[in-house]
Amino acid sequence: MLSDDELLRYSRQIMLPQWDIAAQERIKAAKTLIVGMGGLGCPAALYLASAGVGELWLADFDTVEVSNLQRQVLYRDSDIGSPKAQAAAKHLQQVNPYIVLRPMLEALNVDNLLAIVQQVDVVLDCSDNFTTRDAVNTACVQANKPLISAAAIGLSGQLSVFDGGHEHRPCYRCLYPQADEQSMTCSESGVLATLVGVMGTLQAHEALKCLSGLGEGLYGKLLLWDADMPTWRTLKFRKDPACPVCGQNNTNRTDMLHRN
Repeated sequence: MLSDDELLRYSRQIMLPQWDIAAQERIKAAKTLIVGMGGLGCPAALYLASAGVGELWLADFDTVEVSNLQRQVLYRDSDIGSPKAQAAAKHLQQVNPYIVLRPMLEALNVDNLLAIVQQVDVVLDCSDNFTTRDAVNTACVQANKPLISAAAIGLSGQLSVFDGGHEHRPCYRCLYPQADEQSMTCSESGVLATLVGVMGTLQAHEALKCLSGLGEGLYGKLLLWDADMPTWRTLKFRKDPACPVCGQNNTNRTDMLHRN
């Protein structure tokens, strides 16, 4: 149940015709896992905390570096050298004292990923490499949990929502059947600060929709943003019956995770 202070805090949200107290109570009861507290994870976590999602699990074993401060908006100079998950939890608790923050400093891997995913309601993949995205997707399919995935590099961003445990909805591997570890990272090709801000905020938006039941999710759709033009495009894709993760003959194999 929401306290009087919480009702006032979230009043602008609750008064929306598409939202109500019941929706606010649903997100308060929810647990969300954010994999990667970098450029995408910071704005996503900030808006989910502000909106009142009850429990945020922040997974990142990296530490804050000075080069992060241009786009990872939760951190300050005083956080340099500190574990990202702990620093993020500290700042988010100041944003909203009514939520629970669970910083996770250990590396996610085949031994713990599935057990963690099974305990939450939705997963946000804010990582920056295919190996992690593929492994998180596999765990979400196994646990039948929705996955909200985004990527941002240079001036291009993309976003989709996956529900590979659903009979007719595709998973991440349906969209990307082949590993692409040769793709550039922001440390190699750069990234505009506002780009990750927009894409991370959109991840939070889709998470709120998923947790509250508001609107229609981006299942089977890939949202693309060219920030240089700027233009938005939406591409549709289908579930792959031969997908090794969510297809009929999948092996349900979870690989080791790595985060850069």
